[in-house]
Amino acid sequence: MAERGGVHVVEGDLDATGLRVALVVSRFNAFITEPLLEGALDVLLRHGARADDLTIVRVPGAWEIPQAAARIVELARHDAIVALGCLMRGDTIHFDLIAGECAKGLMALGLRGPAVAFGVLTTDGLEQSVHRAGAKHGNKGAEAALAAIEQARLHQRLRDASTPASPGRGGASSGKPARAAARTSRRR
Repeated sequence: MAERGGVHVVEGDLDATGLRVALVVSRFNAFITEPLLEGALDVLLRHGARADDLTIVRVPGAWEIPQAAARIVELARHDAIVALGCLMRGDTIHFDLIAGECAKGLMALGLRGPAVAFGVLTTDGLEQSVHRAGAKHGNKGAEAALAAIEQARLHQRLRDASTPASPGRGGASSGKPARAAARTSRRR
């Protein structure tokens, strides 16, 4: 935990080493969601995640993303969830209903479980979607993965800061998140 003028500062970092991450990906609009997934995987691996700590969960569409994410939270096997999908506005209110419920469902899970990153594009059309899946506006899947890493580490640091450190257990003073420390010792 850092200090700034006597004030304690708790924040995450971008080290994905030891993190277990589930990526929930919509198959609807796969020509957009697949580049989002590739961007997210690239970021996770480049930031230290191991391929065998990553799980891809495919769902039919954005409506099903929070449902699958809820099952993942119940299993308590992951430090973070990255939700990836693409909704493009049409001529009906269907877009508004799906986008709103997807966002609400994922936020509710993030409030009570692991870090949940929102990489579901909500755009006015195809051009905006393409630009956000790796063209002009970067890759929002990659950005969601970065947010998931940082938020997962923040969750760990907040948990560690609220419990006394114990030697060798990855407490607040060891600088290593407790879950990652426990997994490291099990693998040896």
